[in-house]
Amino acid sequence: MTQGSTRLAEVASRRKFLVSTGAAGLTMLAGCSQSSDGSDGEGDGDQTEAPETENSDQDTQNDDDSNESGLDTTVLTGDGSSTVFPITNTAASYWNSNPEAGDGDYWPSDWAEEYGTDMRLADFFASEYGYEATGERSHPPFRVSIALSHSGTGIEGVMEGRVDIGDASSSAESELGSDAEGLDGFVDHVVGVDGQPIVVSQEIKDAGVEQITIDELRGIYNQEITNWSELGGPDRDILALGRAVGSGTDTAFRQNVFGDPEAPIEPDQRFGQNQQLQQAIAQADNAISYIALAFVTEDTPAVGLEIDGTLYEYGRNLGAADYPLSRDLHAYTYEDTSRKEAAFINFCLSDFGQEVFVAGNNYFKLPQDRLETEREKVDASNY
Repeated sequence: MTQGSTRLAEVASRRKFLVSTGAAGLTMLAGCSQSSDGSDGEGDGDQTEAPETENSDQDTQNDDDSNESGLDTTVLTGDGSSTVFPITNTAASYWNSNPEAGDGDYWPSDWAEEYGTDMRLADFFASEYGYEATGERSHPPFRVSIALSHSGTGIEGVMEGRVDIGDASSSAESELGSDAEGLDGFVDHVVGVDGQPIVVSQEIKDAGVEQITIDELRGIYNQEITNWSELGGPDRDILALGRAVGSGTDTAFRQNVFGDPEAPIEPDQRFGQNQQLQQAIAQADNAISYIALAFVTEDTPAVGLEIDGTLYEYGRNLGAADYPLSRDLHAYTYEDTSRKEAAFINFCLSDFGQEVFVAGNNYFKLPQDRLETEREKVDASNY
């Protein structure tokens, strides 16, 4: 949701005040990872389960603020998009568990051998940035806590200095407005790509609705098409569901489908999180919605979307460069990127991270050229 310039000036001033006074003690409650059953197909792999015994709870923060090398070892905090949350929270769970090399579930031997190390997982990736290895499970060089809210909240939170990383599934410019004060302070780290699918209740797909056109989709969300019989389905009212205003998923949908991130649309109900929306679709027998790839299940199946004569289908071509609902998934930092932030973001951008945290949560890995560009921003040699 676009913020007024006065509000943004206050936000920027608030961050400067926090930084100058060294404000601390902010507590983040990390949400629990939501898992979903993914379908086979291009870029749509099954979700990888995070370690069950680990969470990213900030309550386990180390008492010391730095290790013997003088590096900051306080808890790295993040907040924001429920779309990006599966990536960064799964990464935080692996990081916090700090499994030993050879742990078949979380740090398999073939991965450790590929990196040429016998170190524990977080120990290895943190050591590249000068952090000392702990050599202990559940005791990484620093802990990571990822909270769950909205893209707008994450973007504002990192700008205010309340969190280190702001997860967002739409750009800061889309959320705040292109003329917003303080935009030049954001450092954009893209960690994956979402090919936003259109999903329906299982009963609707079973009744024969396999695909719709983008014009029909616009008609549904403008309340011009209100019955499934108008689309070849049953004589049943259409329940158009959507994400909350201020969520990156909603902003991206309006931008990509209507050409304006503030376009007025009229969903029958809105939900704050993808997890809540997924459940609502599954429980209804007449629903349609836009959602993130990680939340497509057998109970919330995707339908094809025809755009200018091309049919885009889940598991086939949602990752195509010309698919209009494709969007970057961001992990923003503000006013430069610290060594600690860089270490964790690089972990998400590693081959291991892209395979396990991005593809493992049904999203698309970054293509190699983009991956190299993103890695350069946080390369250890910069520190």
